[in-house]
Formats: sequence, structure tokens, C-alpha cells
Amino acid sequence: MREIQASQITETIARLAIEANHYLGEDVVAALQNARAVEESPQGKEVLDQLLKNVEIAKQGTFPLCQDTGVAVIAVELGQEVHIVGGELNQAIHDGVKKGYAEGFLRKSMVGQPFSSRKNTKDNTPAMIHTDIVPGDKLHITIMPKGGGCENMSALGMLKPADGRQGVIDFVVSTIDKAGSNPCPPTIVGVGIGGSADQAMWLAKKSLLRPVGEYNPDEETAALENELLEKINNLGIGPMGLGGRITSLAANVLVAPCHIASMPVGVNVQCHSARYKEAVL
Repeated sequence: MREIQASQITETIARLAIEANHYLGEDVVAALQNARAVEESPQGKEVLDQLLKNVEIAKQGTFPLCQDTGVAVIAVELGQEVHIVGGELNQAIHDGVKKGYAEGFLRKSMVGQPFSSRKNTKDNTPAMIHTDIVPGDKLHITIMPKGGGCENMSALGMLKPADGRQGVIDFVVSTIDKAGSNPCPPTIVGVGIGGSADQAMWLAKKSLLRPVGEYNPDEETAALENELLEKINNLGIGPMGLGGRITSLAANVLVAPCHIASMPVGVNVQCHSARYKEAVL
């Protein structure tokens, strides 16, 4: 049994929160550069130029990539041979979010009692924590700051099995069409198919952690990703909704088995500021 101190988890989360909000992944930067090369709309080209300039400014470590530094979504893969000592895992994560958002001067966006008082918690907690128990003696932590504009475009469809592949395509494309400029395109579209209603939504969000340009290893699912991306980009929404060829940079799909009588489809949209950082302890 390997021991990991809760304080180490807190410090790691704090560091990742700051890094994620200031340094866009190389995969996303490359995708934006590729989008700039093929975009035909003058307005779209100008928007993409501004987004790439924004990336360079944020690298200075003073200004975050976006003023909406998001809900702190934390994906945890906890090795079954790991023992957390000196504190409790979830509390260590929450403490790390508090520390990182304070030290990084990042906007605190979480409110309690959402249907009435909506009072700001003032430290961006609680984090949204998703934990998987996996083999081994490592702790893999990924933080994904998720902005409100793109998160608000999420959708769940409880499709009929008879709707099939085309039903999935129609639902996803319609969701992005209705979203328009709201999620700050060019987006990354996460799609979860199968499982239960809650699992489909988590699969959709989890798929956003895949590097842009990397396809699902299953050939049939990869073909669906390609068709979804083509149809989404044919909508003509374009960068920041001003028209153009590039509405999304990728469509990532994860699939799970489901009940014989159902076919849940979750859609979770990520904005152009597709931020995530990870560490292994």
C-alpha cells in the first residue's frame, strides 16, 4: 500500500488550477492554427487571429485565458493500492481549488442555493469531483475549468433504440445548431452514448479530455466522430458565431452499453478555451 499525503494533493490541485487557466494545451493551439489556415470567412480569420493572440498574452502568467475561470471539474483516477493520509481526498481537492483560485487571482464563480439566494461561495468551491478506482498505486488528477457559457449548452436526449445512428447525429447537430454563438466557438463537442442518463452526461464531458485530433480507437465510433464534425461545421456558425467553415475543432464520442429499451445521448460543449491540466502522484 502506497501512502500519499493529502497536503500533496492540495498543492497539486492549486498548481494545476493556475496552470490550466493560463496555458492552453499544445493540441488546442495547433487545432486553432489549422482552423485559421482553412477558414475562408474574413471575420472568422480575424476571430481566430485574436484567439491565438490571446493565448500568447495568457502565457505571460498574469491574465487568464478567459475571465470565466469556470467550475473546477476534477477527474480522479485513484489506484486501489493508494492510501490517502493526513486528510480526506475530496476535502484535499476542495482545499486545492480554494488555494489555487485565491493565489492565481482567478474569478470565483460558484454560488450556493442556486434556485434562490445564489450567494457566492467566494472560493470557487465546491469542485465537481468524478472518481474512478483503477488498478495500481498512482493517483492521476485532471482539472478542467469549465465556463458557464459552454456548459449551459449541454443537453441530454433519451432516444429510442430505433432512432439509431442517424438519431444520434440529428440530436447532436441540432443541439449545436441551437447553441449558436453561446458556447464561444470554435468548440469541442463531447458526446456520450449509452449507459444511463447520468453516465451518458459524464461520458460526454470526459471525452473532452481527449487531445484534439485524436480519434476514438474504435473504427465505427471514429467514423461517427468524423461525420458529426463535418455536419457541425456545415452549419456555418463559424468562429464566435460570426459565420465561417469552422464551428468546431473536434467531435469526441465515448460509448457504453445500455438497457435494451433506451439509448441515452449526452452532449457537453467545450469553448475554444479548452483548458485542462493533469498530474500523476
